[in-house]
Amino acid sequence: MKLRTQTANTIKHIGQRNILLGTIILTLAGFITRVIGFFYKIFLSKVMGSEWLGIYQLIFPVYGIAFTIYATGIQTSISRLVAAEMGKRNHKNVGKILRLGLLLSVTIAAILTLLLYKFSDIVAYRFLLEPRSASSLRILAVVFPFCAVTSSINGYYYGLKKAGVPASTQLVEQVIRVIVVYIAAYTMGNGNHLVTCEMAVLGLVIGEIASSLYNFFSLFITKSPKDLISLGPNSSAIPVRRRKIIKEIIISSIPLSTNRLLINILHSIEAVLIPAMLRRFGLSTKEALSTYGTLVGMSMPFIMFPTALINALAVLLLPTISEAQAMENEYLIGKTSSVSIKYSLLIGIISTGVFLLFGNNLGICIFNNQEAGRYLVILAWICPLIYLTTTLGSIINGLGKTNITFINSILGTFVKIIIIIILVPKTGIKGYLSALLIGQLIITFMDSFYIIRIIRFKFDAVNTLLKPGIIVAMAGFLIKSIYEYFKKITQIHQTVFLLSFCLLFCVVCIIIFAITNSVSKSDFK
Repeated sequence: MKLRTQTANTIKHIGQRNILLGTIILTLAGFITRVIGFFYKIFLSKVMGSEWLGIYQLIFPVYGIAFTIYATGIQTSISRLVAAEMGKRNHKNVGKILRLGLLLSVTIAAILTLLLYKFSDIVAYRFLLEPRSASSLRILAVVFPFCAVTSSINGYYYGLKKAGVPASTQLVEQVIRVIVVYIAAYTMGNGNHLVTCEMAVLGLVIGEIASSLYNFFSLFITKSPKDLISLGPNSSAIPVRRRKIIKEIIISSIPLSTNRLLINILHSIEAVLIPAMLRRFGLSTKEALSTYGTLVGMSMPFIMFPTALINALAVLLLPTISEAQAMENEYLIGKTSSVSIKYSLLIGIISTGVFLLFGNNLGICIFNNQEAGRYLVILAWICPLIYLTTTLGSIINGLGKTNITFINSILGTFVKIIIIIILVPKTGIKGYLSALLIGQLIITFMDSFYIIRIIRFKFDAVNTLLKPGIIVAMAGFLIKSIYEYFKKITQIHQTVFLLSFCLLFCVVCIIIFAITNSVSKSDFK
Protein backbone atom coordinates (compact mmCIF):
# COMPACT_ATOMS: atom_id res chain seq x y z
CA MET A 1 0.00 0.00 0.00
CA LYS A 2 2.82 2.38 0.93
CA LEU A 3 4.64 1.61 -2.34
CA ARG A 4 1.46 2.22 -4.31
CA THR A 5 0.94 5.57 -2.58
CA GLN A 6 4.54 6.62 -3.28
CA THR A 7 4.14 5.60 -6.93
CA ALA A 8 0.92 7.60 -7.26
CA ASN A 9 2.56 10.67 -5.71
CA THR A 10 5.55 10.30 -8.01
CA ILE A 11 3.29 10.08 -11.06
CA LYS A 12 1.34 13.11 -9.89
CA HIS A 13 4.47 15.25 -9.47
CA ILE A 14 5.95 14.04 -12.77
CA GLY A 15 2.69 14.81 -14.55
CA GLN A 16 2.51 18.32 -13.13
CA ARG A 17 6.20 18.97 -13.83
CA ASN A 18 5.81 17.73 -17.41
CA ILE A 19 2.76 19.86 -18.11
CA LEU A 20 4.46 22.94 -16.63
CA LEU A 21 7.70 22.37 -18.56
CA GLY A 22 5.81 21.54 -21.75
CA THR A 23 3.66 24.63 -21.38
CA ILE A 24 6.75 26.82 -20.89
CA ILE A 25 8.43 25.39 -24.00
CA LEU A 26 5.33 25.71 -26.17
CA THR A 27 4.61 29.15 -24.76
CA LEU A 28 8.10 30.43 -25.57
CA ALA A 29 7.92 29.03 -29.11
CA GLY A 30 4.36 30.22 -29.48
CA PHE A 31 5.27 33.70 -28.29
CA ILE A 32 8.18 33.98 -30.72
CA THR A 33 5.98 32.62 -33.49
CA ARG A 34 3.23 35.10 -32.64
CA VAL A 35 5.68 38.00 -32.65
CA ILE A 36 7.00 36.96 -36.07
CA GLY A 37 3.48 36.37 -37.35
CA PHE A 38 2.33 39.67 -35.91
CA PHE A 39 4.87 41.71 -37.83
CA TYR A 40 4.26 39.50 -40.85
CA LYS A 41 0.57 40.49 -40.76
CA ILE A 42 1.58 44.14 -40.60
CA PHE A 43 3.75 43.61 -43.68
CA LEU A 44 0.91 41.84 -45.54
CA SER A 45 -1.57 44.57 -44.69
CA LYS A 46 0.77 47.12 -46.27
CA VAL A 47 1.71 45.23 -49.45
CA MET A 48 -1.80 43.88 -50.07
CA GLY A 49 -4.12 46.47 -48.63
CA SER A 50 -7.18 45.55 -46.58
CA GLU A 51 -9.17 44.28 -49.61
CA TRP A 52 -6.59 41.72 -50.73
CA LEU A 53 -5.91 40.84 -47.12
CA GLY A 54 -9.60 39.98 -46.89
CA ILE A 55 -9.33 37.74 -49.96
CA TYR A 56 -6.23 36.08 -48.49
CA GLN A 57 -8.14 35.38 -45.26
CA LEU A 58 -10.95 33.73 -47.24
CA ILE A 59 -8.80 30.73 -48.19
CA PHE A 60 -8.33 29.68 -44.57
CA PRO A 61 -11.86 28.26 -44.14
CA VAL A 62 -10.98 25.81 -46.94
CA TYR A 63 -7.63 25.09 -45.29
CA GLY A 64 -9.41 24.51 -41.96
CA ILE A 65 -12.00 22.13 -43.40
CA ALA A 66 -9.35 20.05 -45.16
CA PHE A 67 -7.10 19.97 -42.08
CA THR A 68 -10.01 18.76 -39.98
CA ILE A 69 -10.66 15.87 -42.35
CA TYR A 70 -7.10 14.56 -42.66
CA ALA A 71 -5.47 15.67 -39.39
CA THR A 72 -7.49 16.86 -36.42
CA GLY A 73 -9.10 13.61 -35.30
CA ILE A 74 -6.09 11.46 -36.16
CA GLN A 75 -3.64 13.75 -34.33
CA THR A 76 -5.81 13.71 -31.21
CA SER A 77 -6.20 9.93 -31.41
CA ILE A 78 -2.43 9.45 -31.73
CA SER A 79 -1.86 11.74 -28.75
CA ARG A 80 -4.41 9.98 -26.54
CA LEU A 81 -3.32 6.44 -27.50
CA VAL A 82 0.38 7.21 -27.02
CA ALA A 83 -0.32 8.85 -23.64
CA ALA A 84 -2.40 5.86 -22.55
CA GLU A 85 0.33 3.38 -23.54
CA MET A 86 2.98 5.43 -21.76
CA GLY A 87 0.75 5.57 -18.69
CA LYS A 88 0.72 1.76 -18.73
CA ARG A 89 4.53 1.82 -19.17
CA ASN A 90 4.07 0.01 -22.48
CA HIS A 91 6.38 1.48 -25.13
CA LYS A 92 6.13 -1.35 -27.66
CA ASN A 93 2.91 -0.07 -29.24
CA VAL A 94 3.87 3.60 -29.47
CA GLY A 95 5.78 3.30 -32.77
CA LYS A 96 2.95 1.32 -34.37
CA ILE A 97 0.44 3.96 -33.35
CA LEU A 98 2.49 6.69 -35.01
CA ARG A 99 3.17 4.77 -38.24
CA LEU A 100 -0.42 3.69 -38.78
CA GLY A 101 -1.82 7.10 -37.87
CA LEU A 102 0.64 8.73 -40.24
CA LEU A 103 -0.37 6.40 -43.08
CA LEU A 104 -4.08 7.15 -42.62
CA SER A 105 -3.56 10.92 -42.41
CA VAL A 106 -1.27 11.24 -45.45
CA THR A 107 -3.53 9.07 -47.62
CA ILE A 108 -6.60 11.18 -46.86
CA ALA A 109 -4.60 14.39 -47.37
CA ALA A 110 -3.35 13.27 -50.80
CA ILE A 111 -6.92 12.60 -51.94
CA LEU A 112 -8.01 16.05 -50.79
CA THR A 113 -5.06 17.64 -52.61
CA LEU A 114 -6.22 16.17 -55.92
CA LEU A 115 -9.84 17.17 -55.34
CA LEU A 116 -9.13 20.78 -54.38
CA TYR A 117 -6.65 21.28 -57.21
CA LYS A 118 -9.18 20.04 -59.76
CA PHE A 119 -12.22 21.89 -58.41
CA SER A 120 -10.53 25.08 -57.15
CA ASP A 121 -12.52 27.33 -59.53
CA ILE A 122 -15.82 25.89 -58.35
CA VAL A 123 -14.84 26.23 -54.68
CA ALA A 124 -13.74 29.85 -55.21
CA TYR A 125 -16.86 30.85 -57.12
CA ARG A 126 -19.58 28.82 -55.40
CA PHE A 127 -18.34 28.51 -51.83
CA LEU A 128 -16.08 31.50 -51.14
CA LEU A 129 -18.06 33.77 -53.50
CA GLU A 130 -14.76 35.26 -54.63
CA PRO A 131 -13.38 33.96 -58.00
CA ARG A 132 -10.06 35.77 -57.45
CA SER A 133 -9.14 33.24 -54.74
CA ALA A 134 -9.01 30.25 -57.17
CA SER A 135 -5.30 30.50 -57.98
CA SER A 136 -4.42 30.70 -54.27
CA LEU A 137 -6.49 27.58 -53.59
CA ARG A 138 -4.56 25.60 -56.21
CA ILE A 139 -1.28 26.54 -54.53
CA LEU A 140 -2.73 25.74 -51.10
CA ALA A 141 -3.80 22.23 -52.18
CA VAL A 142 -0.17 21.10 -52.47
CA VAL A 143 0.47 21.47 -48.74
CA PHE A 144 -2.06 18.98 -47.36
CA PRO A 145 0.10 15.80 -47.27
CA PHE A 146 2.96 17.68 -45.62
CA CYS A 147 0.62 19.09 -42.97
CA ALA A 148 -0.58 15.53 -42.36
CA VAL A 149 2.98 14.43 -41.59
CA THR A 150 3.53 17.34 -39.21
CA SER A 151 0.24 16.91 -37.34
CA SER A 152 0.67 13.17 -36.83
CA ILE A 153 4.23 13.49 -35.52
CA ASN A 154 3.18 16.38 -33.28
CA GLY A 155 0.39 14.22 -31.87
CA TYR A 156 2.99 11.56 -31.09
CA TYR A 157 5.21 14.04 -29.24
CA TYR A 158 2.27 15.56 -27.36
CA GLY A 159 1.35 12.07 -26.20
CA LEU A 160 4.90 11.66 -24.89
CA LYS A 161 4.64 15.15 -23.32
CA LYS A 162 7.78 16.15 -25.25
CA ALA A 163 6.94 19.63 -26.42
CA GLY A 164 10.36 20.58 -27.78
CA VAL A 165 9.96 19.26 -31.32
CA PRO A 166 6.42 20.60 -31.94
CA ALA A 167 7.54 23.94 -30.54
CA SER A 168 10.57 24.20 -32.78
CA THR A 169 8.46 23.01 -35.71
CA GLN A 170 6.25 26.07 -35.28
CA LEU A 171 9.29 28.31 -35.45
CA VAL A 172 10.70 26.60 -38.54
CA GLU A 173 7.41 26.93 -40.40
CA GLN A 174 6.91 30.58 -39.49
CA VAL A 175 10.47 31.71 -40.21
CA ILE A 176 10.59 29.95 -43.59
CA ARG A 177 7.18 31.33 -44.55
CA VAL A 178 8.13 34.91 -43.75
CA ILE A 179 11.50 34.69 -45.54
CA VAL A 180 9.90 33.25 -48.68
CA VAL A 181 7.17 35.89 -48.82
CA TYR A 182 9.59 38.77 -48.21
CA ILE A 183 11.87 37.56 -51.00
CA ALA A 184 8.95 36.88 -53.35
CA ALA A 185 7.30 40.23 -52.68
CA TYR A 186 10.42 42.23 -53.46
CA THR A 187 11.79 40.16 -56.34
CA MET A 188 8.66 38.84 -58.09
CA GLY A 189 5.75 40.98 -56.93
CA ASN A 190 6.65 44.15 -58.84
CA GLY A 191 3.86 45.95 -57.02
CA ASN A 192 1.20 43.52 -58.33
CA HIS A 193 -1.07 42.75 -55.37
CA LEU A 194 -2.49 39.59 -56.95
CA VAL A 195 0.99 38.09 -57.27
CA THR A 196 1.81 39.11 -53.70
CA CYS A 197 -1.37 37.38 -52.49
CA GLU A 198 -0.39 34.18 -54.27
CA MET A 199 3.13 34.48 -52.95
CA ALA A 200 1.75 34.68 -49.42
CA VAL A 201 0.05 31.33 -49.96
CA LEU A 202 3.21 29.93 -51.56
CA GLY A 203 5.15 31.04 -48.50
CA LEU A 204 2.70 29.16 -46.30
CA VAL A 205 3.14 26.02 -48.44
CA ILE A 206 6.95 26.15 -48.44
CA GLY A 207 7.00 26.81 -44.70
CA GLU A 208 4.79 23.78 -44.02
CA ILE A 209 6.92 21.57 -46.27
CA ALA A 210 10.09 22.64 -44.45
CA SER A 211 8.52 22.04 -41.01
CA SER A 212 7.22 18.60 -42.00
CA LEU A 213 10.68 17.53 -43.18
CA TYR A 214 12.20 18.87 -39.98
CA ASN A 215 9.56 17.04 -37.94
CA PHE A 216 10.13 13.77 -39.78
CA PHE A 217 13.91 13.78 -39.34
CA SER A 218 13.51 14.65 -35.66
CA LEU A 219 12.17 11.14 -35.10
CA PHE A 220 15.62 9.74 -35.79
CA ILE A 221 17.51 11.94 -33.34
CA THR A 222 15.19 12.12 -30.31
CA LYS A 223 14.96 9.53 -27.55
CA SER A 224 12.66 6.58 -28.12
CA PRO A 225 9.75 5.94 -25.70
CA LYS A 226 11.56 3.02 -24.04
CA ASP A 227 14.25 5.49 -22.94
CA LEU A 228 11.64 7.70 -21.29
CA ILE A 229 10.10 5.11 -18.98
CA SER A 230 11.44 2.32 -16.81
CA LEU A 231 9.66 -0.99 -17.08
CA GLY A 232 9.03 -2.54 -13.69
CA PRO A 233 7.91 -6.06 -12.85
CA ASN A 234 4.26 -4.99 -13.07
CA SER A 235 4.60 -3.49 -16.55
CA SER A 236 1.83 -4.45 -18.99
CA ALA A 237 4.07 -4.41 -22.07
CA ILE A 238 1.74 -6.35 -24.34
CA PRO A 239 2.05 -5.84 -28.12
CA VAL A 240 -1.17 -4.85 -29.88
CA ARG A 241 -2.04 -5.93 -33.42
CA ARG A 242 -1.97 -3.40 -36.23
CA ARG A 243 -5.59 -4.08 -37.06
CA LYS A 244 -6.64 -3.22 -33.52
CA ILE A 245 -4.59 -0.01 -33.49
CA ILE A 246 -6.09 1.10 -36.80
CA LYS A 247 -9.54 0.31 -35.48
CA GLU A 248 -8.91 2.33 -32.31
CA ILE A 249 -7.54 5.30 -34.29
CA ILE A 250 -10.52 5.27 -36.64
CA ILE A 251 -13.10 4.79 -33.89
CA SER A 252 -11.52 7.57 -31.85
CA SER A 253 -10.86 9.98 -34.72
CA ILE A 254 -14.05 9.73 -36.80
CA PRO A 255 -16.39 11.26 -34.19
CA LEU A 256 -13.92 14.04 -33.42
CA SER A 257 -13.16 14.69 -37.11
CA THR A 258 -16.86 14.64 -37.98
CA ASN A 259 -17.64 17.00 -35.15
CA ARG A 260 -14.82 19.36 -36.01
CA LEU A 261 -15.70 19.18 -39.71
CA LEU A 262 -19.24 20.33 -39.07
CA ILE A 263 -17.96 23.07 -36.78
CA ASN A 264 -15.42 24.19 -39.39
CA ILE A 265 -18.08 24.18 -42.09
CA LEU A 266 -20.22 26.43 -39.91
CA HIS A 267 -17.21 28.67 -39.21
CA SER A 268 -16.52 28.80 -42.94
CA ILE A 269 -20.13 29.76 -43.65
CA GLU A 270 -19.75 32.44 -41.00
CA ALA A 271 -16.57 33.79 -42.63
CA VAL A 272 -18.13 33.85 -46.11
CA LEU A 273 -21.34 35.42 -44.79
CA ILE A 274 -19.61 38.45 -43.27
CA PRO A 275 -18.60 40.13 -46.58
CA ALA A 276 -21.88 39.00 -48.19
CA MET A 277 -24.04 40.50 -45.42
CA LEU A 278 -21.93 43.66 -45.39
CA ARG A 279 -22.76 44.08 -49.08
CA ARG A 280 -26.44 43.81 -48.15
CA PHE A 281 -25.83 46.52 -45.57
CA GLY A 282 -24.88 48.76 -48.49
CA LEU A 283 -21.10 48.42 -48.77
CA SER A 284 -19.42 47.80 -52.10
CA THR A 285 -17.51 44.56 -52.67
CA LYS A 286 -14.24 46.40 -52.07
CA GLU A 287 -15.53 48.05 -48.89
CA ALA A 288 -16.96 44.76 -47.58
CA LEU A 289 -13.69 42.88 -48.16
CA SER A 290 -11.71 45.78 -46.66
CA THR A 291 -13.84 45.73 -43.51
CA TYR A 292 -13.50 41.95 -43.29
CA GLY A 293 -9.75 42.18 -43.86
CA THR A 294 -9.39 44.85 -41.16
CA LEU A 295 -11.32 42.83 -38.60
CA VAL A 296 -9.89 39.37 -39.30
CA GLY A 297 -6.44 40.31 -40.59
CA MET A 298 -5.62 43.20 -38.25
CA SER A 299 -7.73 43.27 -35.08
CA MET A 300 -8.17 39.53 -34.42
CA PRO A 301 -4.41 38.76 -34.48
CA PHE A 302 -4.06 41.17 -31.54
CA ILE A 303 -6.92 39.52 -29.64
CA MET A 304 -5.53 36.03 -30.30
CA PHE A 305 -1.92 36.96 -29.49
CA PRO A 306 -2.13 35.83 -25.81
CA THR A 307 -3.37 32.42 -26.93
CA ALA A 308 0.29 31.44 -27.40
CA LEU A 309 0.12 30.52 -23.72
CA ILE A 310 -3.45 29.21 -23.73
CA ASN A 311 -2.95 26.95 -26.75
CA ALA A 312 0.25 25.54 -25.28
CA LEU A 313 -1.58 24.77 -22.05
CA ALA A 314 -4.52 23.23 -23.91
CA VAL A 315 -2.33 20.97 -26.06
CA LEU A 316 -0.54 19.58 -23.00
CA LEU A 317 -3.77 19.28 -21.03
CA LEU A 318 -5.36 16.66 -23.28
CA PRO A 319 -2.79 13.85 -22.85
CA THR A 320 -2.33 14.70 -19.16
CA ILE A 321 -6.07 14.45 -18.49
CA SER A 322 -6.28 11.27 -20.61
CA GLU A 323 -3.42 9.64 -18.74
CA ALA A 324 -4.85 10.64 -15.35
CA GLN A 325 -8.21 9.21 -16.37
CA ALA A 326 -6.59 5.95 -17.49
CA MET A 327 -4.95 5.71 -14.04
CA GLU A 328 -8.25 6.73 -12.35
CA ASN A 329 -6.41 9.60 -10.69
CA GLU A 330 -9.27 12.00 -9.91
CA TYR A 331 -7.04 14.27 -7.83
CA LEU A 332 -4.70 14.99 -10.77
CA ILE A 333 -7.69 15.65 -13.07
CA GLY A 334 -9.20 18.11 -10.59
CA LYS A 335 -5.92 19.85 -9.74
CA THR A 336 -4.85 20.21 -13.37
CA SER A 337 -8.29 21.50 -14.40
CA SER A 338 -8.41 23.99 -11.54
CA VAL A 339 -5.00 25.52 -12.27
CA SER A 340 -5.64 25.64 -16.04
CA ILE A 341 -8.99 27.37 -15.65
CA LYS A 342 -7.60 29.88 -13.18
CA TYR A 343 -4.67 30.98 -15.34
CA SER A 344 -6.78 31.10 -18.50
CA LEU A 345 -9.06 33.60 -16.76
CA LEU A 346 -6.14 35.62 -15.38
CA ILE A 347 -4.59 35.94 -18.83
CA GLY A 348 -7.99 36.89 -20.21
CA ILE A 349 -8.50 39.61 -17.60
CA ILE A 350 -5.07 41.14 -18.24
CA SER A 351 -5.67 41.02 -22.01
CA THR A 352 -9.02 42.76 -21.60
CA GLY A 353 -7.27 45.53 -19.69
CA VAL A 354 -4.58 45.94 -22.37
CA PHE A 355 -7.06 46.24 -25.24
CA LEU A 356 -9.48 48.49 -23.39
CA LEU A 357 -6.67 50.86 -22.43
CA PHE A 358 -4.52 50.82 -25.55
CA GLY A 359 -6.73 49.32 -28.29
CA ASN A 360 -7.35 52.56 -30.18
CA ASN A 361 -3.68 53.53 -30.00
CA LEU A 362 -2.58 50.08 -31.19
CA GLY A 363 -4.79 50.21 -34.27
CA ILE A 364 -3.49 53.63 -35.27
CA CYS A 365 0.22 53.09 -34.44
CA ILE A 366 0.58 49.55 -35.81
CA PHE A 367 -1.75 49.49 -38.82
CA ASN A 368 -2.44 53.21 -39.30
CA ASN A 369 -6.09 52.18 -39.17
CA GLN A 370 -8.48 53.75 -36.68
CA GLU A 371 -11.15 51.18 -37.49
CA ALA A 372 -8.84 48.33 -36.40
CA GLY A 373 -8.31 50.09 -33.07
CA ARG A 374 -12.04 50.53 -32.55
CA TYR A 375 -12.61 46.82 -33.11
CA LEU A 376 -9.89 46.02 -30.56
CA VAL A 377 -11.65 47.97 -27.84
CA ILE A 378 -14.99 46.29 -28.60
CA LEU A 379 -13.45 42.80 -28.77
CA ALA A 380 -11.52 43.29 -25.51
CA TRP A 381 -14.43 41.97 -23.44
CA ILE A 382 -14.42 38.65 -25.25
CA CYS A 383 -10.82 37.72 -24.32
CA PRO A 384 -11.59 35.82 -21.05
CA LEU A 385 -14.34 33.87 -22.82
CA ILE A 386 -12.16 32.83 -25.77
CA TYR A 387 -9.22 31.78 -23.61
CA LEU A 388 -11.38 29.95 -21.06
CA THR A 389 -13.29 28.07 -23.77
CA THR A 390 -10.03 26.80 -25.27
CA THR A 391 -8.99 25.35 -21.91
CA LEU A 392 -12.41 23.91 -21.07
CA GLY A 393 -12.64 22.23 -24.47
CA SER A 394 -9.25 20.59 -24.02
CA ILE A 395 -10.24 19.25 -20.59
CA ILE A 396 -13.49 17.81 -21.94
CA ASN A 397 -11.73 16.26 -24.94
CA GLY A 398 -9.08 14.80 -22.63
CA LEU A 399 -11.87 12.99 -20.78
CA GLY A 400 -13.00 11.51 -24.09
CA LYS A 401 -16.25 13.52 -24.16
CA THR A 402 -15.70 15.11 -27.56
CA ASN A 403 -19.43 14.97 -28.26
CA ILE A 404 -19.97 17.58 -25.54
CA THR A 405 -17.59 20.14 -27.06
CA PHE A 406 -19.14 19.37 -30.44
CA ILE A 407 -22.71 20.06 -29.30
CA ASN A 408 -21.73 23.23 -27.45
CA SER A 409 -19.68 24.60 -30.34
CA ILE A 410 -22.38 23.79 -32.88
CA LEU A 411 -25.04 25.56 -30.84
CA GLY A 412 -22.90 28.65 -30.24
CA THR A 413 -21.80 28.91 -33.88
CA PHE A 414 -25.31 28.29 -35.20
CA VAL A 415 -26.70 31.11 -33.02
CA LYS A 416 -23.85 33.32 -34.24
CA ILE A 417 -24.74 32.66 -37.89
CA ILE A 418 -28.42 33.42 -37.29
CA ILE A 419 -27.52 36.73 -35.63
CA ILE A 420 -25.16 37.59 -38.52
CA ILE A 421 -27.94 37.00 -41.05
CA ILE A 422 -30.40 39.11 -39.05
CA LEU A 423 -28.26 41.96 -37.70
CA VAL A 424 -25.38 42.59 -40.12
CA PRO A 425 -27.61 43.70 -43.06
CA LYS A 426 -29.23 46.21 -40.65
CA THR A 427 -26.35 47.38 -38.44
CA GLY A 428 -23.21 46.49 -40.39
CA ILE A 429 -20.10 45.16 -38.67
CA LYS A 430 -21.57 45.97 -35.24
CA GLY A 431 -24.02 43.12 -35.83
CA TYR A 432 -21.15 40.68 -36.31
CA LEU A 433 -19.39 41.86 -33.17
CA SER A 434 -22.63 41.32 -31.21
CA ALA A 435 -22.97 37.84 -32.76
CA LEU A 436 -19.39 37.01 -31.80
CA LEU A 437 -19.96 37.95 -28.15
CA ILE A 438 -23.29 36.12 -27.79
CA GLY A 439 -22.03 32.97 -29.52
CA GLN A 440 -18.92 32.83 -27.34
CA LEU A 441 -20.99 33.37 -24.19
CA ILE A 442 -23.16 30.37 -25.07
CA ILE A 443 -20.20 28.05 -25.70
CA THR A 444 -18.35 29.14 -22.55
CA PHE A 445 -21.42 28.77 -20.33
CA MET A 446 -22.25 25.28 -21.61
CA ASP A 447 -18.65 24.04 -21.35
CA SER A 448 -18.40 25.41 -17.81
CA PHE A 449 -21.70 23.83 -16.77
CA TYR A 450 -20.51 20.40 -17.94
CA ILE A 451 -17.09 20.68 -16.24
CA ILE A 452 -18.70 21.70 -12.94
CA ARG A 453 -20.96 18.64 -13.06
CA ILE A 454 -18.32 15.96 -13.67
CA ILE A 455 -15.05 17.21 -12.13
CA ARG A 456 -14.36 18.04 -8.51
CA PHE A 457 -12.06 21.02 -8.39
CA LYS A 458 -11.57 24.18 -6.35
CA PHE A 459 -12.45 27.54 -7.85
CA ASP A 460 -11.30 30.55 -5.85
CA ALA A 461 -13.47 33.37 -7.23
CA VAL A 462 -11.74 35.99 -5.07
CA ASN A 463 -8.19 35.26 -6.30
CA THR A 464 -9.28 34.37 -9.83
CA LEU A 465 -11.83 37.08 -10.65
CA LEU A 466 -12.42 39.72 -7.96
CA LYS A 467 -8.89 40.70 -6.93
CA PRO A 468 -7.42 40.45 -10.45
CA GLY A 469 -10.26 42.57 -11.83
CA ILE A 470 -9.68 45.28 -9.24
CA ILE A 471 -5.90 45.15 -9.75
CA VAL A 472 -6.21 45.45 -13.54
CA ALA A 473 -8.63 48.38 -13.23
CA MET A 474 -6.45 50.31 -10.76
CA ALA A 475 -3.15 49.56 -12.49
CA GLY A 476 -4.73 50.40 -15.83
CA PHE A 477 -5.96 53.79 -14.67
CA LEU A 478 -2.53 54.70 -13.29
CA ILE A 479 -0.45 53.44 -16.21
CA LYS A 480 -2.76 54.91 -18.86
CA SER A 481 -2.51 58.32 -17.13
CA ILE A 482 1.27 58.09 -17.12
CA TYR A 483 1.24 57.03 -20.78
CA GLU A 484 -0.93 59.95 -21.88
CA TYR A 485 1.30 62.41 -20.01
CA PHE A 486 4.64 61.18 -21.40
CA LYS A 487 3.21 60.55 -24.86
CA LYS A 488 3.11 64.31 -25.47
CA ILE A 489 6.71 64.96 -24.51
CA THR A 490 8.62 61.78 -25.39
CA GLN A 491 11.01 61.58 -28.34
CA ILE A 492 10.76 57.78 -28.50
CA HIS A 493 9.07 56.23 -31.56
CA GLN A 494 5.35 56.09 -30.79
CA THR A 495 4.96 52.38 -31.62
CA VAL A 496 7.89 51.35 -29.42
CA PHE A 497 6.65 53.65 -26.66
CA LEU A 498 3.12 52.19 -26.85
CA LEU A 499 4.22 48.55 -26.85
CA SER A 500 6.55 49.26 -23.92
CA PHE A 501 3.62 50.54 -21.88
CA CYS A 502 1.50 47.51 -22.83
CA LEU A 503 4.29 45.28 -21.56
CA LEU A 504 4.74 47.43 -18.46
CA PHE A 505 1.04 47.11 -17.67
CA CYS A 506 1.21 43.29 -17.93
CA VAL A 507 4.34 43.09 -15.75
CA VAL A 508 2.86 45.38 -13.07
CA CYS A 509 -0.35 43.33 -12.96
CA ILE A 510 1.56 40.04 -12.63
CA ILE A 511 3.75 41.43 -9.83
CA ILE A 512 0.72 42.66 -7.90
CA PHE A 513 -1.02 39.31 -8.51
CA ALA A 514 1.96 37.61 -6.86
CA ILE A 515 2.09 40.09 -3.96
CA THR A 516 -1.63 39.69 -3.25
CA ASN A 517 -1.47 35.88 -3.57
CA SER A 518 -3.68 35.76 -6.64
CA VAL A 519 -0.92 33.61 -8.15
CA SER A 520 1.42 31.42 -6.13
CA LYS A 521 3.83 28.50 -6.37
CA SER A 522 1.33 26.31 -4.53
CA ASP A 523 -0.79 26.19 -7.70
CA PHE A 524 1.84 23.93 -9.27
CA LYS A 525 2.59 21.68 -6.31
